[in-house]
Amino acid sequence: MLATFEADLIRPLPELLRAHAESRGTKVAYSDERRAVTHAELERRTARLGGHLVALGLPRGARVALLLGNRVEMVESYLGVHRAGCVGVPVNPHSSDAELRYLLTDSDAHAVITDSAHADQVRAVLPAGSRHLVVVGDGPGADVLSYEDLATREPAVPARDDLGLDEPAFLLYTSGTMGRPKGVLSTQRAVLWNAAHCYAPLLGLSPADTVLWPLPLFHSLGHNLCLMAVTAVGAGAHLVPGFSADEVLDELRARPYTFLVGVPTMYHNLVRAAGTEGLTLPALRVAFVAGAVTTPALAESFEAAFGVRLTDNYGCTETSGPTITMRPGGERVSGSCGLPVPGMSARVVDPDTGAEVPTGQEGEIWLSGPNVMLGYHNRPDATAEVLRDGWYRTGDLARRDDAGYFRITGRRNAVIIRGGENVHPTEIEAVLAQMPGVRDAAVTGLADEEFGQVPVALVVPGPDGVDCAELFARCRRDLAYFKVPVEIRAVSGLPKTATGKIARETLTELPGRLLAVSGPHDGLHLTGPDGEPTPLLGTELPTGPSPIAGHRLTLEGEAGELAQLIADHLVSGHGARRAEPSDTERHGEPSAAEHGVTATVTGSVVTLAVAGSAPTTLLLGEGLTGHRIRNAVD
Repeated sequence: MLATFEADLIRPLPELLRAHAESRGTKVAYSDERRAVTHAELERRTARLGGHLVALGLPRGARVALLLGNRVEMVESYLGVHRAGCVGVPVNPHSSDAELRYLLTDSDAHAVITDSAHADQVRAVLPAGSRHLVVVGDGPGADVLSYEDLATREPAVPARDDLGLDEPAFLLYTSGTMGRPKGVLSTQRAVLWNAAHCYAPLLGLSPADTVLWPLPLFHSLGHNLCLMAVTAVGAGAHLVPGFSADEVLDELRARPYTFLVGVPTMYHNLVRAAGTEGLTLPALRVAFVAGAVTTPALAESFEAAFGVRLTDNYGCTETSGPTITMRPGGERVSGSCGLPVPGMSARVVDPDTGAEVPTGQEGEIWLSGPNVMLGYHNRPDATAEVLRDGWYRTGDLARRDDAGYFRITGRRNAVIIRGGENVHPTEIEAVLAQMPGVRDAAVTGLADEEFGQVPVALVVPGPDGVDCAELFARCRRDLAYFKVPVEIRAVSGLPKTATGKIARETLTELPGRLLAVSGPHDGLHLTGPDGEPTPLLGTELPTGPSPIAGHRLTLEGEAGELAQLIADHLVSGHGARRAEPSDTERHGEPSAAEHGVTATVTGSVVTLAVAGSAPTTLLLGEGLTGHRIRNAVD
């Protein structure tokens, strides 16, 4: 069966479009909330669009940026640009001016296809030179071309339809989880290889399928599955504009979709939205997961709610789609992304030596196959770093079990090295995600004078808040001591890429409120009132005078080393003034406001009360070093 799929699907896209127009011309290929296009119409409209782009003077291989949301015109534009012999460059329609300027400049886009809502933004950032602007929608303006006119009017010259299977065909920018996006250059063969080896034979994608697509079309999965694989096999797809669980549920109720794609967050929302209504989806046979492997709890709850297993997988922009995947209805392996796609070579190696690591040990994933990219656009050094000796070095870390199943453990450049021990944020995040009251969580590294780096947890609390004591207890139970976060900070939300991956590069700049501080072992628990957001890296004292400088400090409760340590730090580090007996003799018992700050020690509990603010309580554990207590006080 695989040979048949290879023979049928790995051929130039214009051939596939014409074949489907002839065999299933009246069948809807793509639809959105505005319109639908049949396979026959898709072939005709993309041929006209391709011819008009040629008539504009765009040379073969010219880059054309596609700045559109989830709509039929995005699909048509992608295919029309390809038929012109040009390279399509899908761009996030939510890009800032700076991001869009970078992408248009880096790709040297000769033309941009966008909608009327983004036309002014494109005009403002489009690099100087001869560029063309094609706009979808009414009132395009005198300096732009009407998309609908190009798609419906016969061109003066035909589309080229001559781009070879192994020529540069697509330029997709990475999601930038660890830095500035790089342009990934790939071919038709690379993309269609995934359709022939994965989507059709393993997931069963066929002309009988109707796909519900709520993910961004500009992303790699939208490119290789919703655009290329759906087009290649002659299936149909309905495009929805976002991850809204209500919209997706409405669509699932309205039509017998057979194939659903989403990120874990969306599937969580679907389970919640389905609630107790007992919704069943008898037509749905595949629920494909993008962005991250699902937790066992989510997998169980989704199957219980909808009767369909979630299909986890692993892939990246550089491989034009999945390289490792679970099989719908296959063996259940909790936490795994599956087995390598047939025809794909996948290794788990020591990145320093290139030697394969023993089964069960962690190593870097190296991949080899026809679906690997040509390289990074205008980045020969970056290309040489990852493409060596026929292998693509992914930078992702994994373990492989005796049966060959892969389990992703993190990114090489995201590893936190604490006192010589490697700490993977994803491992801690998996524990945090199981805690009641935690809606979302991420872990990043914080510079530390004692250990070099330490893990810090960022949590998005639910409406009832987070029990930090229970969270620390769970972390100490499920993780090695050196993996337990030293701090827990509340944030309003986490920066995510379009596919729901955590954008780790920006985590250190995220404003947050300190909830708890842990020591190396049993820890220290800090709770206090809501305050102004403070930077994540705000471990040093604020610049300028301390707000308690000059205020009198009073010690209450038990005396001892702990009370003395805190008092000395408030005096020497913050400029507080010790309350002397003579103060009471002169003025009588001072008020809380006159004290400025009161430190009360009772056993392992320390309460700090600053005049005008609610008190903050520190619950101290065993084994705390002095600098950790001082950091908590700060």
